[in-house]
Amino acid sequence: MTTRRNVIKNIVLGSSALVAVPAITLSTCGAKKANTLKRNINHSVARWTYSFLSLEELCNVVKKIGFSAIDLVGPKEWNVLKKHGVDSSMCNGAEISLTEGWNGKQYHATLVKNYTDHINMVADAGYKNLICFSGNKKGMDDETGLKNSAEGLKKILSLAEKRGVIIQLELLNSKINHPDYMADNSAWGIELCKRIGSENFKLLYDIYHMQISEGDIIRTITDNHKYFGHYHTAGVPGRHEIDNSQELFYPAIMRGIAKTGFKGYVAQEFAPSKENKIAALEEAIRICDV
Repeated sequence: MTTRRNVIKNIVLGSSALVAVPAITLSTCGAKKANTLKRNINHSVARWTYSFLSLEELCNVVKKIGFSAIDLVGPKEWNVLKKHGVDSSMCNGAEISLTEGWNGKQYHATLVKNYTDHINMVADAGYKNLICFSGNKKGMDDETGLKNSAEGLKKILSLAEKRGVIIQLELLNSKINHPDYMADNSAWGIELCKRIGSENFKLLYDIYHMQISEGDIIRTITDNHKYFGHYHTAGVPGRHEIDNSQELFYPAIMRGIAKTGFKGYVAQEFAPSKENKIAALEEAIRICDV
């Protein structure tokens, strides 16, 4: 089974990831005209979840549905996004891996170089967001992880502030998908934000992951939205479509996000399981378009 970890690993190694699914043509997308979206939520979709399409095809799909942003595309493919007028809503490529992150001081030299290079590339391309990860605990306590992460990240924040790039650390669950990941709860991430003290460092609040880790999604977003710079979606359980087959009610969650005045992106990051995977994306956008 293709997972985000495997796809990111392949991206870091410079290879492409393919998903063994039937080919889907753009004619299967029954999208309505773009102007039917309400625009209270800025929509996006994670590249890796639709990697059975070429990036050219995915750009055409999202524009036909009515939005124009794709998450987790690296610098080598930004030219494709620009060709289609599609935003790189969450850039990647500077990370080492999901397990080797800012909590490990032994990775700081590599990460500082990688992120220095990528902050400049992101800014030069006219983009805004760049993802990062805490890394796994590997026996480390949370306080040491906070100290190490803050120390390392502060080395790149002055450049991020100067270039207008927001570094976004993703919260992931350690119960099901990412065992031993350190930033597996909102409290840890929020404390890191407070210690860094920069508007150019935010949390990527993954709703799927945080439902598994701690629940209480809408209250957490309402109370702590100033620390959250980006959102990901997926159904719980299973990480599939966000329809009524799962426990999260996304219209209420989206209304909660909209009420905070959030102007960033909400990216669909579910692994499509239905036969018509493009129609599943369109349905997800409609569900979240409150």
